[in-house]
Amino acid sequence: MSKKINPPTVNVIGGGLAGSEAAYQLIRKGVKVRLFEMRPMVETGAHRTEYLAELVCSNSLGSNLPDRASGLLKEELRALNSYLLESAYKYRVPAGQALAVDRDAFAREISRFIKGHTSLEFINDEVIEIPKDEITIIATGPLTSPTFYKYLLETFGVDGLKFFDAIAPVVRADSLDMSKIFKGNRYDEEGGGDYLNCPLSKVEYQLFVDELLKAEKIPLPDFETQARKSLFSACQPVEEIASTGVDSLRFGPMKPVGLFDPQEQRRPYAVVQLRQDNLLGSMYNIVGFQTNLKYSEQERVFRLIPGLANAVFLRLGQMHKNIYLNSPKFLTNTLQVKDKPNFFFGGQITGVEGYSESVGTGLLAGLNAGRLALGKPLLVPPPESILGALIKYITFPDHKHFVPMNANFGLFEGISFTQEPGSDKKNEKSDRKAYIIALARKAFREFIGSL
Repeated sequence: MSKKINPPTVNVIGGGLAGSEAAYQLIRKGVKVRLFEMRPMVETGAHRTEYLAELVCSNSLGSNLPDRASGLLKEELRALNSYLLESAYKYRVPAGQALAVDRDAFAREISRFIKGHTSLEFINDEVIEIPKDEITIIATGPLTSPTFYKYLLETFGVDGLKFFDAIAPVVRADSLDMSKIFKGNRYDEEGGGDYLNCPLSKVEYQLFVDELLKAEKIPLPDFETQARKSLFSACQPVEEIASTGVDSLRFGPMKPVGLFDPQEQRRPYAVVQLRQDNLLGSMYNIVGFQTNLKYSEQERVFRLIPGLANAVFLRLGQMHKNIYLNSPKFLTNTLQVKDKPNFFFGGQITGVEGYSESVGTGLLAGLNAGRLALGKPLLVPPPESILGALIKYITFPDHKHFVPMNANFGLFEGISFTQEPGSDKKNEKSDRKAYIIALARKAFREFIGSL
């Protein structure tokens, strides 16, 4: 009788979303894990806790609608038994059609399970180099320590890339003036809904924009004209949006479309939305209000918003630099390093942007590192799927300018679509999206069936 050979232990460097998901997938397949996380021994400047999988910028994982790219990605990740997605639904808070979580409860649960598992050794230390002959997943994220980031650049001979991200403030619920705020989701009937909406008149809006533009910002050494071009479009500071035109905020995070103010009996001129941030409903974050204003200025300017005059700020916004690697130069579509196949990468350091996207690349890195340890063939999700399209994007070698990317239907530009003869030309966009979704679901079903 042949003796059973135990697979080698796999190293996972980084305990964020990608690293935690990768660790879970390895454990699930019977592979032992050595998980390294530097926090809180080495701080990042943006994280607040010592928990694994801490959500830094927002508590929302994006749209949950099945006809949105973000919703379709979640569908795929759940089909692959994503532990973090399962946990997100467990600790979900009201957020309309988005998936938002109590970020502390979510991270606390993941930390308890991962750190306490008998198949995992947790090491609270900063990694400064990768063991050369061991299977290792690098998932250190956009806030990788400077020492380790320099080591990665030198080891893999790639470019160091960056963009600027920002965090939105959180306020205490019992400090809000609910006489000036109404509940409601976009396009929902009046009186209900998950969001708190602060309506602004034209005069209130113009005063807010004027004061926002005059407010002092926190000086950042390398945030000059060139750096402003490196702002990620989905996370631009609210003051940067305002600087592009007086009505920019009304067509961005303060758009009133689909909302009805029951007191004024009409659509507001502009609106600021607040989303529940914890299960108790004692904390709310200001949706889309990432900022780099000085702390005192945030309190002064944001208290001009109706209902927030006496707001108690539990967390103020800030901007931070997010780093990533030029992945197309050195990663394969299995998330392995081209000339070092025992090394895998996952998460935002690969150039994906977004929580679900980080989970997805961590999940694939975990599956493939585990399969390598077990002597099984590695997986590549079909490019017709959202996850597969993201992987294809971050490993495509001929990018002229590689920038961070989240899940979106623009990743499928190469898919040919022909309308049925006689069909309405006005519906071409929606018909194309429906075709892409159907194709993605079919391809992913076949992929899951082949595992």
